[in-house]
Amino acid sequence: MKVNVHFSPLHSDELYFTAKTTVVIDVLRATTTVLAALHNGAKEVIPVNSVEFAMKVSVNSFGGQTLLGGERNTKKIEGFQLGNSPLEYSKEAVSGKSIILFTTNGSKAIVKAKFSETLLLCSFLNVKSVAAYLANLNKDIEILCAGKTGSFCIEDTICAGRLITELKNLKGEELELTDSSKASVILDNAYGNDLQKVLSECEHGKLLIENGFQEDVNYCAQVSVMDLLPSFNNGTVKPLKIP
Repeated sequence: MKVNVHFSPLHSDELYFTAKTTVVIDVLRATTTVLAALHNGAKEVIPVNSVEFAMKVSVNSFGGQTLLGGERNTKKIEGFQLGNSPLEYSKEAVSGKSIILFTTNGSKAIVKAKFSETLLLCSFLNVKSVAAYLANLNKDIEILCAGKTGSFCIEDTICAGRLITELKNLKGEELELTDSSKASVILDNAYGNDLQKVLSECEHGKLLIENGFQEDVNYCAQVSVMDLLPSFNNGTVKPLKIP
């Protein structure tokens, strides 16, 4: 069971993920926000890779039952009902609704991996649940970090390292790690004991805090508080139903 980590989607071709088992991570904030939406009763989340496509999809949707969510440079997009703050995706706001989601990094990474046989979304909030499912699946894994505008970001890589450590606890010597996977585990071991500090001091965390999203950073630092597996299939993300 081999695990490989991509530090950003920039150099990955979408066809690379064909028929693979893939996990997309965008701690700050897209995969965390999708988890919050589904946890609070959203019917589905439809990730898109452009604002224009989000608008096009919304035109063909049922009025009132579909919401546009997302951000550019941390701020809610003009004309969208929701931004990319997980705290906005409350039960009152999203229960029973479809969410069309565009974000600077996360939604694009999900779309990049759309040809995967299995495509799961992970953040610190559900890392144990994702690890348990993957351990039972027993297939090679590609972990795709959304990064920050095509570049490496430490918070996604630490989350990848945490996921691998959880897998290692379950699979032991069966797990084969690439160099990028080993580096992710090293970063988690070095910095992951204080996620609040890491998420507050990383580049994107600082930007969020400067723009008034300290509570988002706090929310994203929670570990394994949700037993939820967001799974992308046929263009939408829904909770995976485990037999």
